[in-house]
Amino acid sequence: MELRQLRQAVMLAETLNFTRAAERLHMAQPPLSASIRKLEEELGVILFDRLPSGVRLTSVGEAVLRDARLALFHADQVRRTAREGAAGTTGLLRLGFTGSAAYELVPRLLRAYRAEYPKVAIEIHESSTSELLRRIESQSVDVALVAYPVLEGTTADVALLRHERLAVAVHADSPLAQRSEISLADLAGEPFIIHSPTLAPHMHSIVLNAFQQAGVQPRVVQQAVQVTSMLGLVQGGMGVALVSAGVAGHVSKQVKLIELVGPGARLDLGMGIATLPGAETPTTRNFVALAHRVMKDAPAD
Repeated sequence: MELRQLRQAVMLAETLNFTRAAERLHMAQPPLSASIRKLEEELGVILFDRLPSGVRLTSVGEAVLRDARLALFHADQVRRTAREGAAGTTGLLRLGFTGSAAYELVPRLLRAYRAEYPKVAIEIHESSTSELLRRIESQSVDVALVAYPVLEGTTADVALLRHERLAVAVHADSPLAQRSEISLADLAGEPFIIHSPTLAPHMHSIVLNAFQQAGVQPRVVQQAVQVTSMLGLVQGGMGVALVSAGVAGHVSKQVKLIELVGPGARLDLGMGIATLPGAETPTTRNFVALAHRVMKDAPAD
């Protein structure tokens, strides 16, 4: 039994005439008659009573045709789902991102992606850059927004999505909060909160590199993994921290971000988008293209 035979039977049930059914199916009448007869033989029942004026559905035929229409509907659904899946308009997108991306970048991209691909289910994973790259490599995440540049070996492809600036996060009551700009040399001796060297090695290395360029040795008092934790420690009076200026609109009134100037301030720093070459799904390719399109003319934070 083939879908073609079911379509023919449904058309015959609608017209109750072999000639008219054959015309609508764009085929000759004898092959249609033979196809319906073969379908009846395969099912072991008579679907149509042949009459001098046409045909009439048998009681069994009425029951079979109800399921035939349902089968054709589901077959069309399968085709539609396959086409949409191949185009990336349906399916699943597993998106990873770092804490700093969660403030502004992820909401911006998700709004645009949901507007363009409303049928795609999105599964989100927040973690460090190192962990996200491992998940990309193991294919448990499709695409990830990570710290750029990547400072460790990886089989993932990481492209720069946007440049970012570093800012100094200080408590609002700190004397440093009165400044409009600050250098790393001004932080010498200040208690400093840094990214964990084991759980957030990318940002840890970037920050130490900035201090090295400034010729300053930071007085590290605390380590943290995510930006939210660092800002919380700053708010709690534990020290100062270097964070992405992109979080400026999301800090509490008890924390102030100050523009970083001088040696170490202008690093090649940004947010990258990571995928695994050869493993990109249609939804992944669409997200990457959309992300670059959305960020193309957006100013760096």
